[in-house]
This record gives sequence, structure tokens and C-alpha cells, in this order.
Amino acid sequence: MRRFPIGLIYFIALITVTSCISNEKIIYLQNQEGETPIEDGELVTYEIPEYKLQYNDIIDVNIQTVDDMIQNGFNNKAMGGVSAQMGNVASQSGGDIYYMTGYTVDNEGKIRLPIVGEVVVKDKTLEEARIAIEEKLRVYVTTELYVKVKLGGIRYSAIGEFRRPGKFVVLQDRMTIFEAIANAGDLTTVAKRSDVLLIRQYPEGTKLHRIDLLDRKIVESPFYFIQPNDQIYVEPMKVRETGTGENTAQSLALIFSGISAMALILNLIK
Repeated sequence: MRRFPIGLIYFIALITVTSCISNEKIIYLQNQEGETPIEDGELVTYEIPEYKLQYNDIIDVNIQTVDDMIQNGFNNKAMGGVSAQMGNVASQSGGDIYYMTGYTVDNEGKIRLPIVGEVVVKDKTLEEARIAIEEKLRVYVTTELYVKVKLGGIRYSAIGEFRRPGKFVVLQDRMTIFEAIANAGDLTTVAKRSDVLLIRQYPEGTKLHRIDLLDRKIVESPFYFIQPNDQIYVEPMKVRETGTGENTAQSLALIFSGISAMALILNLIK
């Protein structure tokens, strides 16, 4: 019986060890060496800067007078039924409900409301935008007035090594980067979690930020919560370039397939 070369055994072991992706490269929120650890159960405080409206944002403006409240109730149930129906259609078609019903901030930083006309909302918080809209309405309405202004959801793009990349709209006011990743199906095994590119819009332009999802300190960073129109790009690891397996089983399968192919070629040559 032919003995298996010991050198080949060492070679297979070396390739297997070096080609697999270790858990340290895929586990989120680790305490990194050399940094003050954040213990489980420890309270992490943070300040969320109040978002200021920018170009291409979509806001939902709900205006009610006393007559509206008497007729439809304080919860505006008539409008809520319509919004629910449109929301179901939008979710089934992959569309954006507020694209049709909301007000888009134009390149001059304005929205255009019926009767009232143009209102400047760029660089304003939602509360400041509400006050500006209400002041415009006071010219036409003398009774009690209720104005509610909300963002038309959080729009963001997930690009690169996501299991389900694409553009998403989430109808909520606040969202962490891990919620955004989960919404896109999580990252693939070969995703480079330690060097994620976050492209964020600011009133003065666009900035590119590098963040490390493996580091637990991210919960203290200003990038823990995503903002409307954020773009998250994740590059692949080198293992994707070399074509080796994502785990030991895949690596061994590739190695033995290569060995079998080489043995077949040598037998044919002989």
C-alpha cells in the first residue's frame, strides 16, 4: 500500500489553517485589545444629534383644524386608513409610500404645500420645520391648528457583501447600523466587517467614514445610528480573491478536489 507523503499532509494542514475565516473576523461587538472594555450590562450613554433636513429628504406633513378633529377624531382615523392601504401596496411592490404622499425637499431647500406655497425647511430640525409651516398656515387659518411633521422613513442603501443588498426604506424615526444590516439580510461570511465604509450626507456635502463593526466601541460613536440617505458599503476579504473556502470543510473539499484532479492528470500522463 502506497504511503501518503508526510510533506503533503503538512501542506494540507497549512493551507487549511491559513485559508479559513476565523471567528475573530466575523463576530460583532468585541472588546478589542488595548482598549477599555465595555462589559456586558454596562450602561452606554450617547447623545443623538437632532437631524436637520437636507436636499431630497421626504417629510410627512399632517395638518388638522378643530373641524377635522371633530369629524375624524384626534387620531385622524380617516387618513390613517388610507395610509395603511397605501403602505400595504408599497410593501408588496417594494415602493416608497411617502414618495407619493409626502413632500420632497427640493434643491433650494423648500417644500411646496397646497395653498400655503413654498416653505424653507432645509437645515431645520423637524420641530423648526413644524413651526415654519404653522406660521405660514396662520395667514389662512384663524382657528386652533395642529401640525405634525415627521420624516418619511429612513432611506439607506446597502452595497457590497450583504446577503440581500439594495435600497431600503424603514418607517421609523431611529435605526442602528446593526438594524440596517439585519434588514439587508446580514453580511456574508467573507464580508470585511472591520473596515466598513459609511457614506453620509451633510448640509455642506458628503463625507466618507470608516467604521469597525467588530469593535464594541461603535456603540459610543456618532455612526451607531444611521441617518436618512446613508450608504453602507462592505468590501470582501482577501479570501474571496484567493478563492479558498469560508470554513474548514469548504477548504478541505477544495484541497482534496485539487489533489484528485492532479492525481488523475498524473495517471493519464503515465
